[in-house]
Amino acid sequence: MKILVILPNWLGDAVMATPAIELLASTYQDVAFTFVGSYVSIEALKHHPRCEKAVVDNTKKSSSRFFATYKLAKELGTFHIAVSFRDNIYSSLLLRLTGTVLCLARRSWHSQLLLSHTPKIKTDQHLVQQYCQIAMVNAADKNYTIGPLKLYIKPLQFEKPTLGINAGATYGSAKRWYPERFAEVASYFKDKYDIVIFGGPNEVAMAQEIENNLQKLGVENFTNLAGKTDIQELCANIGGCSLFITNDSGPMHVAAAYQVPTVAIFGPTRYKETSQWMNEKSKIVRHELECSPCMKRECPLKHHDCMKGITAFEVITAVKELKL
Repeated sequence: MKILVILPNWLGDAVMATPAIELLASTYQDVAFTFVGSYVSIEALKHHPRCEKAVVDNTKKSSSRFFATYKLAKELGTFHIAVSFRDNIYSSLLLRLTGTVLCLARRSWHSQLLLSHTPKIKTDQHLVQQYCQIAMVNAADKNYTIGPLKLYIKPLQFEKPTLGINAGATYGSAKRWYPERFAEVASYFKDKYDIVIFGGPNEVAMAQEIENNLQKLGVENFTNLAGKTDIQELCANIGGCSLFITNDSGPMHVAAAYQVPTVAIFGPTRYKETSQWMNEKSKIVRHELECSPCMKRECPLKHHDCMKGITAFEVITAVKELKL
Protein backbone atom coordinates (compact mmCIF):
# COMPACT_ATOMS: atom_id res chain seq x y z
CA MET A 1 0.00 0.00 0.00
CA LYS A 2 1.34 3.41 -1.00
CA ILE A 3 1.01 6.04 1.74
CA LEU A 4 1.95 9.70 1.42
CA VAL A 5 2.94 11.41 4.68
CA ILE A 6 3.35 15.19 4.97
CA LEU A 7 5.73 15.57 7.91
CA PRO A 8 5.75 18.41 10.44
CA ASN A 9 8.37 21.08 9.76
CA TRP A 10 10.17 21.08 13.11
CA LEU A 11 12.59 18.31 14.12
CA GLY A 12 10.89 17.63 17.43
CA ASP A 13 7.41 17.53 15.90
CA ALA A 14 8.63 15.20 13.16
CA VAL A 15 10.07 12.82 15.75
CA MET A 16 6.80 12.98 17.70
CA ALA A 17 5.00 11.88 14.52
CA THR A 18 6.98 8.62 14.39
CA PRO A 19 4.56 6.57 16.56
CA ALA A 20 1.77 7.49 14.14
CA ILE A 21 3.97 6.43 11.22
CA GLU A 22 4.70 3.12 12.94
CA LEU A 23 0.97 2.58 13.45
CA LEU A 24 0.36 3.12 9.73
CA ALA A 25 3.16 0.68 8.91
CA SER A 26 1.71 -2.01 11.18
CA THR A 27 -1.97 -1.44 10.36
CA TYR A 28 -1.77 -1.72 6.57
CA GLN A 29 -0.09 -4.40 4.44
CA ASP A 30 3.08 -3.95 2.41
CA VAL A 31 3.33 -0.24 3.18
CA ALA A 32 5.60 1.95 1.06
CA PHE A 33 5.93 5.48 2.42
CA THR A 34 6.60 8.66 0.54
CA PHE A 35 7.64 11.38 2.99
CA VAL A 36 7.34 15.06 2.12
CA GLY A 37 8.63 17.67 4.53
CA SER A 38 11.21 20.25 5.49
CA TYR A 39 14.89 19.45 5.02
CA VAL A 40 15.25 18.80 8.76
CA SER A 41 12.29 16.43 9.05
CA ILE A 42 13.25 14.51 5.90
CA GLU A 43 16.86 14.07 7.04
CA ALA A 44 15.66 12.62 10.33
CA LEU A 45 12.95 10.28 9.01
CA LYS A 46 14.12 9.21 5.54
CA HIS A 47 15.95 6.22 7.05
CA HIS A 48 12.68 4.42 7.85
CA PRO A 49 12.92 0.93 6.31
CA ARG A 50 9.57 1.40 4.56
CA CYS A 51 10.41 4.80 3.15
CA GLU A 52 10.34 4.43 -0.64
CA LYS A 53 10.82 8.13 -1.42
CA ALA A 54 11.69 11.25 0.59
CA VAL A 55 11.07 14.70 -0.85
CA VAL A 56 12.06 18.07 0.59
CA ASP A 57 9.16 20.49 0.16
CA ASN A 58 10.59 23.69 -1.32
CA THR A 59 7.28 25.08 -2.58
CA LYS A 60 7.46 27.95 -0.08
CA LYS A 61 10.49 29.30 -1.93
CA SER A 62 8.64 29.49 -5.24
CA SER A 63 7.31 32.76 -6.68
CA SER A 64 3.96 30.97 -7.02
CA ARG A 65 3.46 28.49 -4.22
CA PHE A 66 0.13 27.36 -5.65
CA PHE A 67 1.74 26.41 -8.97
CA ALA A 68 4.71 24.79 -7.21
CA THR A 69 2.31 22.75 -5.04
CA TYR A 70 0.39 21.64 -8.13
CA LYS A 71 3.63 20.62 -9.84
CA LEU A 72 4.84 18.67 -6.78
CA ALA A 73 1.48 16.87 -6.50
CA LYS A 74 1.66 15.72 -10.11
CA GLU A 75 5.25 14.53 -9.62
CA LEU A 76 4.23 12.53 -6.56
CA GLY A 77 1.21 10.86 -8.19
CA THR A 78 -1.69 9.12 -6.51
CA PHE A 79 -1.63 7.10 -3.27
CA HIS A 80 -3.90 4.71 -1.44
CA ILE A 81 -3.77 6.99 1.62
CA ALA A 82 -2.41 10.50 2.09
CA VAL A 83 -1.84 11.93 5.58
CA SER A 84 -0.83 15.42 6.60
CA PHE A 85 0.57 16.18 10.04
CA ARG A 86 0.71 19.87 9.13
CA ASP A 87 -2.17 22.29 9.60
CA ASN A 88 -1.50 24.28 6.48
CA ILE A 89 -3.65 25.13 3.46
CA TYR A 90 -0.88 24.17 1.03
CA SER A 91 -0.51 20.77 2.69
CA SER A 92 -4.24 20.16 2.31
CA LEU A 93 -4.02 21.34 -1.27
CA LEU A 94 -1.07 19.04 -1.98
CA LEU A 95 -2.99 16.01 -0.75
CA ARG A 96 -6.04 16.94 -2.83
CA LEU A 97 -4.03 17.59 -5.99
CA THR A 98 -2.38 14.16 -5.91
CA GLY A 99 -5.77 12.72 -6.78
CA THR A 100 -5.74 10.52 -3.68
CA VAL A 101 -9.27 9.72 -2.52
CA LEU A 102 -8.52 8.87 1.13
CA CYS A 103 -6.88 11.98 2.64
CA LEU A 104 -6.42 12.51 6.37
CA ALA A 105 -5.63 15.73 8.26
CA ARG A 106 -6.58 17.67 11.36
CA ARG A 107 -9.88 19.52 11.01
CA SER A 108 -9.60 23.06 9.71
CA TRP A 109 -11.55 25.16 7.24
CA HIS A 110 -9.23 24.19 4.38
CA SER A 111 -8.97 20.48 5.23
CA GLN A 112 -12.77 20.21 5.53
CA LEU A 113 -13.10 21.86 2.13
CA LEU A 114 -10.47 19.73 0.37
CA LEU A 115 -10.05 16.37 2.13
CA SER A 116 -12.06 13.26 2.93
CA HIS A 117 -11.27 12.63 6.61
CA THR A 118 -10.75 15.56 8.96
CA PRO A 119 -11.12 14.53 12.61
CA LYS A 120 -11.52 17.20 15.26
CA ILE A 121 -8.48 16.72 17.49
CA LYS A 122 -8.44 17.93 21.08
CA THR A 123 -5.27 19.85 21.85
CA ASP A 124 -5.29 19.14 25.59
CA GLN A 125 -3.32 15.93 25.05
CA HIS A 126 0.19 15.00 24.01
CA LEU A 127 1.10 15.83 20.42
CA VAL A 128 2.00 12.17 19.84
CA GLN A 129 -1.59 11.21 20.65
CA GLN A 130 -2.91 13.94 18.36
CA TYR A 131 -0.85 12.70 15.42
CA CYS A 132 -1.94 9.11 16.03
CA GLN A 133 -5.61 10.11 16.01
CA ILE A 134 -5.12 11.73 12.61
CA ALA A 135 -3.32 8.70 11.18
CA MET A 136 -5.79 6.14 12.52
CA VAL A 137 -9.07 7.95 11.85
CA ASN A 138 -9.95 5.54 9.03
CA ALA A 139 -8.47 2.39 10.60
CA ALA A 140 -10.86 -0.45 11.30
CA ASP A 141 -9.32 -1.13 14.72
CA LYS A 142 -9.65 1.88 17.01
CA ASN A 143 -8.09 0.02 19.96
CA TYR A 144 -4.55 0.65 18.81
CA THR A 145 -1.60 0.91 21.17
CA ILE A 146 0.74 3.87 20.74
CA GLY A 147 4.39 2.93 20.90
CA PRO A 148 7.51 4.95 21.70
CA LEU A 149 9.26 7.42 19.43
CA LYS A 150 11.35 5.70 16.76
CA LEU A 151 14.35 6.75 14.68
CA TYR A 152 16.32 4.43 12.40
CA ILE A 153 19.65 6.27 12.49
CA LYS A 154 22.23 4.09 14.23
CA PRO A 155 23.48 5.65 17.49
CA LEU A 156 27.17 6.19 18.09
CA GLN A 157 29.08 4.19 20.67
CA PHE A 158 31.16 6.51 22.83
CA GLU A 159 34.24 5.11 24.56
CA LYS A 160 33.17 6.57 27.92
CA PRO A 161 29.82 7.48 29.52
CA THR A 162 28.81 10.75 27.90
CA LEU A 163 26.68 13.69 29.04
CA GLY A 164 24.99 15.63 26.25
CA ILE A 165 24.21 19.32 26.84
CA ASN A 166 21.68 21.06 24.60
CA ALA A 167 21.15 24.72 25.50
CA GLY A 168 19.42 25.70 22.27
CA ALA A 169 15.77 25.77 21.27
CA THR A 170 14.95 26.83 17.73
CA TYR A 171 11.49 28.20 18.57
CA GLY A 172 12.79 31.20 20.53
CA SER A 173 14.81 32.61 23.42
CA ALA A 174 11.98 32.14 25.94
CA LYS A 175 12.55 28.36 25.87
CA ARG A 176 16.26 28.65 26.66
CA TRP A 177 17.85 28.15 30.05
CA TYR A 178 21.17 29.86 30.66
CA PRO A 179 24.58 28.75 29.32
CA GLU A 180 26.41 29.41 32.60
CA ARG A 181 23.93 27.18 34.46
CA PHE A 182 24.28 24.38 31.91
CA ALA A 183 28.04 24.67 32.44
CA GLU A 184 27.61 24.52 36.21
CA VAL A 185 25.58 21.30 35.94
CA ALA A 186 28.03 19.74 33.48
CA SER A 187 30.95 20.64 35.72
CA TYR A 188 29.28 18.84 38.63
CA PHE A 189 29.19 15.58 36.64
CA LYS A 190 32.58 15.92 34.90
CA ASP A 191 34.16 13.06 36.84
CA LYS A 192 31.41 10.63 35.82
CA TYR A 193 30.85 11.69 32.21
CA ASP A 194 32.65 13.12 29.24
CA ILE A 195 30.68 16.15 28.02
CA VAL A 196 29.38 16.92 24.53
CA ILE A 197 27.87 20.33 23.77
CA PHE A 198 25.19 20.29 21.06
CA GLY A 199 23.72 23.14 19.05
CA GLY A 200 22.58 24.15 15.60
CA PRO A 201 24.24 26.64 13.24
CA ASN A 202 22.45 29.54 14.96
CA GLU A 203 23.47 28.36 18.43
CA VAL A 204 27.25 28.38 18.04
CA ALA A 205 27.70 31.52 20.17
CA MET A 206 25.61 30.03 22.97
CA ALA A 207 27.60 26.79 22.87
CA GLN A 208 30.82 28.80 22.94
CA GLU A 209 29.57 30.52 26.08
CA ILE A 210 29.06 27.11 27.71
CA GLU A 211 32.56 26.11 26.60
CA ASN A 212 34.05 29.30 28.06
CA ASN A 213 32.28 28.71 31.38
CA LEU A 214 33.47 25.09 31.49
CA GLN A 215 37.04 26.24 30.99
CA LYS A 216 36.65 28.75 33.82
CA LEU A 217 35.43 25.90 36.02
CA GLY A 218 38.50 23.84 35.14
CA VAL A 219 36.63 21.28 33.01
CA GLU A 220 38.67 19.79 30.17
CA ASN A 221 36.84 16.62 29.10
CA PHE A 222 34.33 18.24 26.75
CA THR A 223 33.69 18.44 23.01
CA ASN A 224 31.78 21.26 21.36
CA LEU A 225 29.80 20.00 18.34
CA ALA A 226 27.60 23.07 17.90
CA GLY A 227 27.22 23.88 14.21
CA LYS A 228 29.41 20.94 13.23
CA THR A 229 26.86 18.15 12.70
CA ASP A 230 24.20 17.46 10.11
CA ILE A 231 20.86 15.99 11.22
CA GLN A 232 21.99 12.37 10.90
CA GLU A 233 25.16 13.05 12.89
CA LEU A 234 23.20 14.99 15.50
CA CYS A 235 20.80 12.08 16.03
CA ALA A 236 23.62 9.51 16.12
CA ASN A 237 25.58 11.51 18.69
CA ILE A 238 22.56 12.12 20.90
CA GLY A 239 21.63 8.45 20.64
CA GLY A 240 25.03 7.50 22.02
CA CYS A 241 24.75 9.66 25.15
CA SER A 242 24.38 8.16 28.62
CA LEU A 243 22.61 11.28 29.93
CA PHE A 244 21.05 14.31 28.22
CA ILE A 245 20.27 17.69 29.75
CA THR A 246 18.25 19.94 27.51
CA ASN A 247 15.65 22.61 26.96
CA ASP A 248 12.31 21.72 25.40
CA SER A 249 13.58 21.22 21.85
CA GLY A 250 13.94 18.90 18.88
CA PRO A 251 17.07 17.22 20.32
CA MET A 252 15.06 16.47 23.48
CA HIS A 253 12.70 14.31 21.42
CA VAL A 254 15.63 12.71 19.60
CA ALA A 255 16.98 11.66 23.00
CA ALA A 256 13.58 10.15 23.86
CA ALA A 257 13.61 8.15 20.63
CA TYR A 258 16.85 6.51 21.80
CA GLN A 259 15.67 6.15 25.41
CA VAL A 260 18.53 8.31 26.63
CA PRO A 261 18.01 9.29 30.30
CA THR A 262 17.04 12.95 30.17
CA VAL A 263 16.41 15.98 32.32
CA ALA A 264 14.37 18.52 30.36
CA ILE A 265 13.99 22.15 31.43
CA PHE A 266 10.61 23.68 30.59
CA GLY A 267 9.54 27.30 30.81
CA PRO A 268 6.95 28.89 28.49
CA THR A 269 5.72 25.75 26.70
CA ARG A 270 3.00 23.20 27.48
CA TYR A 271 4.91 20.31 29.00
CA LYS A 272 1.87 18.02 28.93
CA GLU A 273 1.75 18.40 25.14
CA THR A 274 5.43 18.29 24.19
CA SER A 275 7.31 16.49 26.99
CA GLN A 276 9.33 13.39 26.17
CA TRP A 277 7.05 10.56 25.09
CA MET A 278 7.53 7.17 26.77
CA ASN A 279 11.12 7.70 27.86
CA GLU A 280 11.57 5.38 30.85
CA LYS A 281 14.11 7.68 32.51
CA SER A 282 12.96 11.25 32.04
CA LYS A 283 12.56 14.17 34.43
CA ILE A 284 11.07 17.62 33.87
CA VAL A 285 12.28 20.66 35.77
CA ARG A 286 9.83 23.56 35.68
CA HIS A 287 8.21 26.18 37.89
CA GLU A 288 4.46 26.68 38.06
CA LEU A 289 3.92 30.38 37.41
CA GLU A 290 0.77 32.38 36.79
CA CYS A 291 2.15 33.58 33.44
CA SER A 292 3.19 30.18 32.09
CA PRO A 293 2.79 28.50 29.74
CA CYS A 294 2.60 31.65 27.59
CA MET A 295 3.82 29.89 24.40
CA LYS A 296 5.69 33.02 23.32
CA ARG A 297 9.03 33.08 21.50
CA GLU A 298 10.28 35.82 23.83
CA CYS A 299 9.13 36.62 27.36
CA PRO A 300 6.26 39.13 26.93
CA LEU A 301 6.75 40.39 30.50
CA LYS A 302 10.51 40.86 30.01
CA HIS A 303 11.45 39.03 33.23
CA HIS A 304 11.81 35.39 32.00
CA ASP A 305 11.06 34.14 35.52
CA CYS A 306 9.95 30.73 34.25
CA MET A 307 13.58 30.01 33.32
CA LYS A 308 15.46 32.48 35.50
CA GLY A 309 14.08 30.90 38.67
CA ILE A 310 15.37 27.41 37.84
CA THR A 311 18.70 26.78 39.54
CA ALA A 312 21.56 24.47 38.63
CA PHE A 313 20.97 22.71 41.96
CA GLU A 314 17.43 21.76 40.88
CA VAL A 315 18.70 20.24 37.64
CA ILE A 316 21.50 18.37 39.43
CA THR A 317 18.93 17.02 41.89
CA ALA A 318 16.71 15.85 39.02
CA VAL A 319 19.67 13.99 37.48
CA LYS A 320 20.31 12.25 40.79
CA GLU A 321 16.66 11.23 40.96
CA LEU A 322 17.12 9.28 37.71
CA LYS A 323 19.37 6.93 39.73
CA LEU A 324 21.72 6.18 36.87
